[in-house]
Amino acid sequence: MTTEQLVKQIKSKKSFLCVGLDADLTKIPQHLLNAEDPVFEFNKAIVDATHHVAVSYKPNIAFFEAYGIEGWKSLKKTIDYINEKYPEIFTIADAKRGDIGNTSKMYAKAFFEDLDFDSITVAPYMGKDSVEPFLGFEEKHTILLALTSNEGAFDFQTKTVDGKELYKQVLEISKTWVNSQNLMYVVGATKAEYLADIRSIVPDSFLLVPGVGAQGGSLLEVCKYGMTGNVGLLVNSSRGIIYASNESDFAEAAKAEAERLQKQMQDIMIDAGI
Repeated sequence: MTTEQLVKQIKSKKSFLCVGLDADLTKIPQHLLNAEDPVFEFNKAIVDATHHVAVSYKPNIAFFEAYGIEGWKSLKKTIDYINEKYPEIFTIADAKRGDIGNTSKMYAKAFFEDLDFDSITVAPYMGKDSVEPFLGFEEKHTILLALTSNEGAFDFQTKTVDGKELYKQVLEISKTWVNSQNLMYVVGATKAEYLADIRSIVPDSFLLVPGVGAQGGSLLEVCKYGMTGNVGLLVNSSRGIIYASNESDFAEAAKAEAERLQKQMQDIMIDAGI
């Protein structure tokens, strides 16, 4: 999916909502545990209930890897279902990969070719040669961890090195890499006060913003400092939507919560003239 296609979908749905698919067998409704593939059935129900207001789905790969080969089968079924039934949806493999060149190339092949995700989250700590194998897939997007929403982000990401915060150096250096036009960046909603500085470095790049909802991030603050003329944001909500209920009405509850967020996004877009 091209950036232009993503923007078109955002404007059509008046939404920049990304729904995180973090299915946990200890949290999903108990009646689903009797299904042949509970994780897939849960994901399918969430997707069917929210696709009209979501522009992106973000399976967190750890929640599939935890269940071994059966988890990988659930992941494959989930991404195939989205791609086949809702091809307009932008898919994100939240895998946070990144390793030496040959290894990154294999990770990229796994998620871009075999699973056919539109994008993947990548850790930049190992530098250029760990990221460019992902960027080598010119029709895909690489979403670089820049400033994350967790408390430990302050351990390294905001440290000053040679007079400049490390996350700013990551942003600046990444722009010099081959096919950097296909980069997006992860910026946590709980770090909204940093968005103005981030936008001064990557004014037009899409930002994937987790942390709205259960983690306490403010949608209004994120949009105030991070929105561009083409929105330029994918705001993710996971637990707040998919676990809005753990009863038999879980899909309807997820739909209601997704629609509530979409309405806020629509109002923000209208106010911004988008």
